[in-house]
Amino acid sequence: MQLDIITADKTLFSGEADAVTLPGSKGQFQVLNNHAALISSLEKGTVKIKTKEGEKKFEISGGVAEVLKNKVVVLA
Repeated sequence: MQLDIITADKTLFSGEADAVTLPGSKGQFQVLNNHAALISSLEKGTVKIKTKEGEKKFEISGGVAEVLKNKVVVLA
């Protein structure tokens, strides 16, 4: 799936991901390929990205995530 993590200053990540774990306001959740559409608010925490090259982590202070048609956009 395509994943974009965008802040007001820059794009932290843009590329293909196998899985992404997000710090939702009601608890941590994971998005995989072909996930159902959703929009969620995010809390301060760690975004974990699993790619073919390995795992990457980014700290965010909150935001919003949108999942739609195998594309995840995180506005942090």
